[in-house]
Amino acid sequence: MRPFNLVRPSLALLLAAGFSTLVTPAGAAHAAAATVSASGTPITVTSTEQLAPGVTYSSFEVSTPRGVTVGYLLTADLRKNKVSLDLLHPDAVAQRQVISSMANNQGAIAGVNGDFFNNAETHTGVTPTYSASGPEIADGEELKFAVPTAQRFGPGLAPGTSTRDVFGVGVNGKARVDTLSLDGEVSSKKGKIALSGLNQYALPVDGVGLFTSEWGAASRVRSTCGTDTSRSDPCSTHTYEVTIRDGVVTAVGQTPGAGAIPADTQVLVGREGGADTLDDLVVGDRVQVHEKLSSAGKPKLTFAVGGAPILRDGEPLVGLDTKTAAVRSSAGVSPDGKTVYLVALAGRAPASAGFTIAELADLMRSLGADAAVNLDGGGSSTVAVREPGQAAATARNSPSDGAERLVANGIGIFVGRH
Repeated sequence: MRPFNLVRPSLALLLAAGFSTLVTPAGAAHAAAATVSASGTPITVTSTEQLAPGVTYSSFEVSTPRGVTVGYLLTADLRKNKVSLDLLHPDAVAQRQVISSMANNQGAIAGVNGDFFNNAETHTGVTPTYSASGPEIADGEELKFAVPTAQRFGPGLAPGTSTRDVFGVGVNGKARVDTLSLDGEVSSKKGKIALSGLNQYALPVDGVGLFTSEWGAASRVRSTCGTDTSRSDPCSTHTYEVTIRDGVVTAVGQTPGAGAIPADTQVLVGREGGADTLDDLVVGDRVQVHEKLSSAGKPKLTFAVGGAPILRDGEPLVGLDTKTAAVRSSAGVSPDGKTVYLVALAGRAPASAGFTIAELADLMRSLGADAAVNLDGGGSSTVAVREPGQAAATARNSPSDGAERLVANGIGIFVGRH
């Protein structure tokens, strides 16, 4: 039994009413002072503010068996011609930055944190890469693929889901939850080698991964650590690296390297069987590398961030955790793909009772989401907002760490960007 059961669509209707009647000019905030009772559990919308036409920012409270949880909601109406979503990200895949800085650097009006990431290491001598577990697509550019599911950081996934699942937006301007796959190969006169990785901190056993200038300067050794069944398994001792510049092999070696990769250069890293296939390449060989991320759904995604599915076709997924309450973030989308709901919970006491993942799915459903994902939580949970007249976005949810945490990526709301 769920600790609470939000009545759908009561909260969504309340918020919709708030957007039309409680908000007047952009930037005018109002205390809603309205409560929805759901099975005896009060859900109170405490304020609603219009940041721009089609973009609203609200706060709410939910009483749980553990106490009151405060949450913050960003709603983006993608039917408005100038409202869009995109990936908030640092200059490199293997890098961190706080959400407010990413939003300000990229010109977002608001945003929340994104995917879980490689922020700790148990392998001796190996430093975290700080890169995300799942795929990334930013402004149509494919930045990275997904690590093996067992190498993911974060709580357990619902059955049938994986690190390849994403929250994104297609070229048709509609948001959706989807699954990505990597199609890629390395071709030379000596044959073809399948790619199983793109700019990711962990490769499948026997796999070959491609690293580009988007990766950054972090060591590539971490990509050969752990296995498909355990993140903490030892690093492979059977590895190989090939450097390609302008289509020609310029260097080979037994150990993955580090340092920035020039724009005209690609680096291939193989482990176990993948190392054996790369070992056939020698300096001077001409090589072609092709890769693309393909989505299970259509059309092509122009933006994607990794997320753990928790809601599908308006129903919570089977197997969601009902016991562990924590500070959480989520992204959801309406049935027509045109309304996006971004949620982050308050991070510090006394507003930190948190939600279980099952409760989070119920909340997203009550807001009107048909599909939703769980994003990174705890100290990573952040909502940043730039109100009309303000020069910069700032964090609003008192993150658990006492200040914004450096994170791998986020979801930004943009107005007038394209």
